Amino acid sequence: MTMRLLALAATLAFLAACASGGKPADEKPSGREQTLVEMSAVVIGVDQTRRLLALEVDDGGRMVLPVAEGFRDFERARVGDQVVVSYTKAIAWQVKPSENGAPGVSTRETLSNPRPGQAPGGAIERALTITATITALDTARGTVTLTGPQGKPQTFAAHQPSDLEKIRVGDLVDIIYSEALAVAVRQEAKK
Repeated sequence: MTMRLLALAATLAFLAACASGGKPADEKPSGREQTLVEMSAVVIGVDQTRRLLALEVDDGGRMVLPVAEGFRDFERARVGDQVVVSYTKAIAWQVKPSENGAPGVSTRETLSNPRPGQAPGGAIERALTITATITALDTARGTVTLTGPQGKPQTFAAHQPSDLEKIRVGDLVDIIYSEALAVAVRQEAKK
């Protein structure tokens, strides 16, 4: 699983935009790709015991969302509440000198609650960071080889071969894959 994410991330990083527009010539390549989907929905069911929220979106589709224990105002959710659901998926990467880190994998989860007095809602973000080592460069072919924390090398074609001149064997690549889901009650529509 980790190697698949590394492969996906590295492919995006080196195939789809190691764009360096506006950066100093010696700055290491970096980038970010993000997708945001927002939809309006109505709450059609609330299970306080199992902490489940059932929603019907504008096109008639239905979904059930588990609500983490850390969300404070779940008990305020009511059938009929109008909500906005936002889902964000992103991948970011940054090449850095080897002295600024070490290969590895880390995860993080962040919960966000509304401030007192705000409408019920919340957000959760989960992120996976993989730090891989650049173990080979082939400027003639325009490829870079990354070796992940488990020691398996993979070679990728660079979208912008000129960026290969800014990196060195031994440099590290931080690849961060994150997903976030937010649900917020629309105050003006709440009864």
